Amino acid sequence: MSDPGRVLILGCGYAGAAIARLARERGLAVVANVRSDTRAVALRGEGFEVLQRAALDETVAEHVTPGTHVVIAFPPDGSTDARVAAGLGAAARITYLSSTGVYGARRGVVDDTTPVPAPSERGAKLLSAEAVFRAVGATVLRCPALYGPERGLHTRVLRGEHRIPGDGTRYLSRIHVEDLAQLVLASLPRGEAMVVGDLEPAPHGDVVRFICEAYGVPMPPFVPLESVHESLRADRRVDPSRALAVSGITLRYPSFRDGMSPKSTGLTATGSASA
Repeated sequence: MSDPGRVLILGCGYAGAAIARLARERGLAVVANVRSDTRAVALRGEGFEVLQRAALDETVAEHVTPGTHVVIAFPPDGSTDARVAAGLGAAARITYLSSTGVYGARRGVVDDTTPVPAPSERGAKLLSAEAVFRAVGATVLRCPALYGPERGLHTRVLRGEHRIPGDGTRYLSRIHVEDLAQLVLASLPRGEAMVVGDLEPAPHGDVVRFICEAYGVPMPPFVPLESVHESLRADRRVDPSRALAVSGITLRYPSFRDGMSPKSTGLTATGSASA
């Protein structure tokens, strides 16, 4: 397979847009697939070539050349994945964005060797999609919570919308959207699943406390664990050391302290951009 000179992003949402911007910075041609008119207008406004299709299937092959890196960033639905995978035979590289949600209720450190427990319904769909794309040579990246300047735990805290689950001691892992983009465009083993994340998993309450102190806002209330979304009940510490070693990537935001500080986000205590 040839080295990719073009990136085709299937499902160009928040993560996809960051990947598209970094790819363009590196001189790669970018094609972004979206469904909504709003996303299409926004991406065209940034100068990207947009492929707007309501549904994807094997005909995606029409847009895959031997120099194309295909990034799959849409959620699995149990059927689209297999149809799309059938059209990726000519791709130079394939990356599938999955989630550490596949580990479900497993607690503690999670790395590339950690077995996946009996999955939830969502986890089963993710694992099925992973298997489909790995079979055609995709690199699977299992991502924890994704954040950036304008999206993430810090923005929910600043809007007064966040509640701390349980006693706040359960660990959070995350990755900055720009660091995920770096890893997607790196050369990683094909056909493998790798966990990615930053270098400082931390107790939920500690992360929120840092945000509140950094922006000068009050701590949100603690609520019963069962009252929050299942994604906020996790207690996992992602170890991304293998992906970072293999890729040679140095994270721009190795800790939430780097990526969520007012200096990095440009936000004020009200959640608005500073002047």
